[in-house]
Amino acid sequence: MLPGGLEGLGMLSALRSAGVLTPVLILSALSAVDERVRGLRAGGDDYLTKPFEFIELTARLDALMRRREAAPGVQEYLVGSLRLDPLKREVTCAGRPVPLLPREYRLLEYLMQHEGQVVSRTMLFEAVWDYRLDERTNVIDVHISRLRKKLDPDGTAPMIDTVRGSGYMLHAPD
Repeated sequence: MLPGGLEGLGMLSALRSAGVLTPVLILSALSAVDERVRGLRAGGDDYLTKPFEFIELTARLDALMRRREAAPGVQEYLVGSLRLDPLKREVTCAGRPVPLLPREYRLLEYLMQHEGQVVSRTMLFEAVWDYRLDERTNVIDVHISRLRKKLDPDGTAPMIDTVRGSGYMLHAPD
């Protein structure tokens, strides 16, 4: 249990579901094997029980950072001049930094992962908001509109098309 009544493993699972890849070392007084396994399955990268020696903690943190730097599975997404770097959580378009709010970032990342494919509003809602779509809401339309304006402020090279009755599609501008 974390301060403020938060449950650490639930929070960790939510972060992992949101695509957060930051290495996590769990420090806990719970040393039973089943507790350690629960922590690792929830998304922890390593687990250290209390009490511990400070030198072991620093060695484990160093190892986590080495693994992160060498991680081959994390890639940059490129669509035309649009670049998204998941490790740095940075987006640039034609070399210009594009500041995005967290949901806008997750929305763009999902669209880039499905470049050239029609992605339904339901798929976007479940992937980015983590719950089922209420058909009466326009929250996706609002976020797509904001994202379009940030990626193409003058409206000359649209990258996100609305596919009427189906959803949205990201592509490199013509």
